[in-house]
Amino acid sequence: MKVIVIGCTHAGTAAITQMVKYHPEAQITVYERNDNISFLSCGIALHVGGVVKEADKLFYASPAQLAEAGVTTHMKHDVLAVDTQAKTVHVRNLETNEELVDTYDKLVMTTGSWPIIPNLPGIEQENILLCKNYAHAQTIIEKAKHADRITVVGAGYIGIELVEAFELLGKEVTLIDNMDRTMFKYLDPEFTNMAESALEEHDIRLALGRTVIGFEGKQGRVTRVQTTNGDFDTDLVILCIGFRPNTELLKGQVDMLPNGAIIVDEYMQTSNQDVFAAGDSCAIHYNPTGTHAYIPLATNAVRMGTLVARNLVKPTVRYMGTQGTSGIKIYDYNIASTGMTEQAALAADMKVKAVTLNENYRPEFMPTFEKVLLKVVYIEQTGRIIGAQVLSKVDLTQAINTLSVCIQNGMTMDELSFVDFFFQPHYNKPWNLLNQAGLQAIG
Repeated sequence: MKVIVIGCTHAGTAAITQMVKYHPEAQITVYERNDNISFLSCGIALHVGGVVKEADKLFYASPAQLAEAGVTTHMKHDVLAVDTQAKTVHVRNLETNEELVDTYDKLVMTTGSWPIIPNLPGIEQENILLCKNYAHAQTIIEKAKHADRITVVGAGYIGIELVEAFELLGKEVTLIDNMDRTMFKYLDPEFTNMAESALEEHDIRLALGRTVIGFEGKQGRVTRVQTTNGDFDTDLVILCIGFRPNTELLKGQVDMLPNGAIIVDEYMQTSNQDVFAAGDSCAIHYNPTGTHAYIPLATNAVRMGTLVARNLVKPTVRYMGTQGTSGIKIYDYNIASTGMTEQAALAADMKVKAVTLNENYRPEFMPTFEKVLLKVVYIEQTGRIIGAQVLSKVDLTQAINTLSVCIQNGMTMDELSFVDFFFQPHYNKPWNLLNQAGLQAIG
C-alpha cells in the first residue's frame, strides 16, 4: 500500500508516526514545503516573552526521525496539484525547481491552515508580520527588539498571549479587534470583562469595536495603523486575525464547507474513499450542535491524525467529536472553556439557560481561598449541557475537561448535580462546584 501525506503539520506528524506503527508494510511518502515540522505555534508567545528560552524546544519531531522510521520524507517540496481520479500528485522541488508526478493508493491531506491576510492599503510594508510558524516566531522576536510600540490585530488567544508577552518586555502595546470585546468565541462577557481589566491594569491599550482599514509608513516601514475609529502610531504590527484551511488542492474533488474546510466522516474519510484528511484543513463534528464546524486546534489535529492511521485500511476507531475545549493564562488568571458560550447559543437561536457561580473554591476556614467564576450553559427544555467556562487565580481549569466529557456524553444538569466528586479542604468544598452548578439549575 502506497500512502502519500501532504503537509507535515501536527495532524500529519501524528498520522505518519501512527501509520508506521499500525501499517509497517506501507510505503509512506511525505511532501512538506517547509524545512521543519511539528512546531508548536501555541508556544510563540512564551518564546517571545522569554518563558521558553530556545525556540528549538518547541519542536517535538524532526524530518530525520521520520526518515529513521522508514518514511520517505521530502522537505521543501510543494505539491502543485492533486488528481483524485488518477490518484496522482504533481510536486515541485523548491530547491531545484524540478517537478515530478507521484502516485498513491491512499492520500492523507494534512495541509493545515494559514493566517488570514486582509487586502488593505499598505499591508505590504515591512514590520507587518504573521504569527504561525517557526520563521514567524524568529522574525517577531528579532523585530520586537527594535520596536518600542507594538500593535497586535486580533483579540483571540494568540493575540492576547502576544500582547501580554510584549508588555512583559516593556513595550507600549495596543490590541485592536473589530468585536467589542476580546476572546468572544471562547468566553461570555463576565469572563472577558475580568480578563480585559487585567490587561488594562498592565497598561495594554484595548482598541476594541473598530476595524483596521489600512497602514501608513515611511521608507517602506509601517508607522501607523488606521482604523474606523482612530489611528495608532506603531513600530511593529502582528496580524492575528484568524486562520483559513489550506485546501485548494482538493477544491471540487471532495466535499467542503463554504470556507473550504474539508468534510470528513467519523473515520476521517472524505467523500472520496481513498482520501483522508485531518487537522486544521478539516471541518470537524461539533458535539454541542451535532453539526460540522471549523475549529482549528492542535488537540483536534493530533487526535484526527492518529485516527487516520487507525482507519486507513478499514473503519476501526470512530471519532467522538469535539467540544473545542481550550484554555489560556492571562497574568494571574487561569481560564478555560468548552463547547458553546451563552451568547453563541443565543445567536444560533438555541433556547438555552445558564448557571453562573462566583464562589470561593475551598472552605473559608482554610488559611487562604480564592474566588472562582464558573458558568455552565445548557438546553432549557432537556437540561443537556452544551458549554462551560471557568476563571480563577487558582488553577481549576481541569474542571473544564470534566465538563467537556459531560458534553461529549450528552449529560444533563440533573446528572451533573449528583456526580461523585471527592472532597478535601485543600482543594474544594463538600459540594463540588460542578455539583453546585447542577443543583442550582434544577432548583
